[in-house]
Amino acid sequence: MRKKVLVAPLNWGLGHATRCIPIIQALLAHGFEPVLASDGAALTLLQKEFPKLLAIELPSYGIQYAKKASHFKLKLLKNIPKILKAIRAENKAIKHIVKDHDIIGVISDNRLGVRCKKVPSVYITHQLNVLSGSTTWFSTKLHQNIIKKFDACWVPDVKDEPSLSGKLGHTYNFIIPTTYIGPLSRFKPSSSKKTNPILVLLSGPEPQRTLLETKLFSAFKNYPQQVVFVKGTMEKKQTIETLGNLIIYNYMTSVLLEQTINNSALVISRSGYTSIMDLAKLNKKAFFIPTPGQYEQEYLAKRLQDLNLAYSCHQDDFDLHKLEKANAFKALPPFNFEQDFKSLFRLF
Repeated sequence: MRKKVLVAPLNWGLGHATRCIPIIQALLAHGFEPVLASDGAALTLLQKEFPKLLAIELPSYGIQYAKKASHFKLKLLKNIPKILKAIRAENKAIKHIVKDHDIIGVISDNRLGVRCKKVPSVYITHQLNVLSGSTTWFSTKLHQNIIKKFDACWVPDVKDEPSLSGKLGHTYNFIIPTTYIGPLSRFKPSSSKKTNPILVLLSGPEPQRTLLETKLFSAFKNYPQQVVFVKGTMEKKQTIETLGNLIIYNYMTSVLLEQTINNSALVISRSGYTSIMDLAKLNKKAFFIPTPGQYEQEYLAKRLQDLNLAYSCHQDDFDLHKLEKANAFKALPPFNFEQDFKSLFRLF
């Protein structure tokens, strides 16, 4: 009988779920039986990728972004009671799941309450430092205090520079056992011909995902070349719509998305960390539009632009003229890092 390991990504956009895919694949390859746990679009995505695995729904954090960047922190503060309630509920649920399904280990990707004292519990994060403007010291301390309740912390990056996460994933005063496991991506690069000039990848919590979708649809509606949109809305069935030179998918599963990114000359997306890892793995030329008010994405976008690796602009400032600036930048450098999953899984 295979040993069961619970894998539980946060449902905050799709990034946490997608970067868990190579971990789930590695667990299967090393003789474990992954059990999936999340909620909303993240859980739906994992069910589509692994239809034969047991999937369990966890309590939702129910987080939404503010419409205005200046209201981001206030909106998050208002959500704190709801988040704390969800953390308590998921922690209670995990205790029952571990017992009822004979779970021997837990892997949480940024789900703060997914841990159990009875089995080894791992926390995956690229944010040992949580940027929040003038309150960064406080948000970082809160997050690190939560991570300390786990048995191990896995950071999906390299330990030394050059790194992808920069100061987000690197700190020198953190006592929990921390392992840099290398950038995670479900994709593999190919040398296929670039048949698609522009690919737009939409993702992230509402209402900002829809606001960016509306802006980019308007900008590209009369564009003379083909543009592929992936809306990032996980629905029961995949849909494909054609509007002039726009080809619009509601979502893509891994195989098709890997092929589409490889075939695209320029990728426009949020500067979420998982998107950056994926595009670096595929050595892609990227144009980043950080989510307004999200300090992490704004920092990553600025850092990559300062390194002359990817162009970025604020959401309100986007126009087609900026595509020329993006093409002048280098592609994101690939990381040829081989994860040592056998050593990581010895914890279980």
